Amino acid sequence: MSAVVVDVVVAELDRLHARVAGRFGRAEPRARVRAYVSGLVASLERKNGWTLAARAGESSPDGMQRLLRWADWDVDGVRDDVRDYVVEQLGRPGGVLVLDDTGFVKKGVRSAGVQRQYSGTAGRVENCQIGTFLAYACDRGHALIDRELYLPESWIADRNRCRAAGIPEEVEFTTKPRQGMVMLQRAMDAGVPFAWVTADEAYGQAKYLRVWLEQHDAAYVLATKCNDTLITAAGEQRADDLIATLPARAWRRLSVGAGAHGPRTYDWARIPIRIGWAPGRGHWLLARRKIADPTEIAYYVCYGPRRSTLVDLAWTAGSRWRIEECFAQARNEAGLDHYQVRSWRAWYAHVTLSMLALAWLAGTKAQITKGKPVPATST
Repeated sequence: MSAVVVDVVVAELDRLHARVAGRFGRAEPRARVRAYVSGLVASLERKNGWTLAARAGESSPDGMQRLLRWADWDVDGVRDDVRDYVVEQLGRPGGVLVLDDTGFVKKGVRSAGVQRQYSGTAGRVENCQIGTFLAYACDRGHALIDRELYLPESWIADRNRCRAAGIPEEVEFTTKPRQGMVMLQRAMDAGVPFAWVTADEAYGQAKYLRVWLEQHDAAYVLATKCNDTLITAAGEQRADDLIATLPARAWRRLSVGAGAHGPRTYDWARIPIRIGWAPGRGHWLLARRKIADPTEIAYYVCYGPRRSTLVDLAWTAGSRWRIEECFAQARNEAGLDHYQVRSWRAWYAHVTLSMLALAWLAGTKAQITKGKPVPATST
C-alpha cells in the first residue's frame, strides 16, 4: 500500500471518528471506538473483545466489552452518522436501496433472538440470530446504512427471556418486511437520494410492503414467486402463466453487472400488469431467464415511472446482489459476525460499528477513485 493510500485511509478514519465523536458522553469510549473500528478492518483471524483489546494494547477485553454492553454512547445516532456519511461519499439520485437479511450462527439459547431458524447465509436451518439490513448502492459503491435485529414470536411471547437479554419492554413482534419499512422510512425522512427499492422474494411476497411503497411513491423491483397472483385486464393470473404467454421476441439478453464468475447475463422480458395506472406511473411483471436452462425463471413485481425501460428494471433487479457483496465484505473485512455478545444492546452496538468500518472502507475507496485525498482531522 503506497504512502498516499495510507494517508487517505487514515484521513478517512479520522474524519469518520470526528463525525461520531459527539455521540459519546465520555472521552474513554470516544477514544476506544476508534481502536475498535480500526481493529475490525485489521488482518486478525478473529475480531473479538480479546483480539481487539490486544491490538489496542489493552491487557483485558473489559474495555471493549464495556463499549458494546453499557458505555454511554448513542448507538442509533452513530447509525444515522454512518448513513449520512455513506450518502455524502456515494450518494446519487439514481441510487438503489436494497433490503435483505442475513444469519449469525450462534451456540446456546441466551443471545437475543437466537433460535433454530432458516439462515440464508448457511443455506439451512441453524441455531442463529437474524439481522435485517438496508444497503445503499450506486455506481460509486455500496455500503450498509441501517439494521434491525429480528425477534421470533417465541421470544416476544417470553418476556422474562427478553428481559434477561436486555430487550426493551416496548419491543413487539415485527416481520422482516415491516422492519424493512421502518428502515426505508428512516432513509426517506433523512433525504437519502434513491430511484429504486429492491429485495428478494421474502420481501416481494409481502403485498403490504408493495402497497406501502406505492403509497410513498417509491419505485420498486421486488422478487416474487412463480405462483404469485397479479391483477391484469383479464383478471387475476399467476406470474408464471403471464410470462408463458410472451412471444420469443419479447426476451432480450442483458448483462446486469459483474459477478464472481464474470458478467451476470440473462434473458429478460416484461409484461404490463394492473389496470388504472396513476399518471406517470406503471406496473410490470419482470422475468429473468437463465441462458443455460430456459426453464429456470425468476419473477419480479415492479412499480415505477411509466417511462422505465426493460434495462432500467433489469438493472435494478441486478442491484440486489450489492447487499450480498456488502454482507461478504462486512464479514470478511469488517468483523460483522465476529462478535461474542448476547444482549440486545451489544448486538446493535457491534453491528453498528461494523457498518461504520464498512462505510470507512467504501469512503476510502471513493476518495482514492476520485484522487482527492482529504486532510486528516485531529480527535
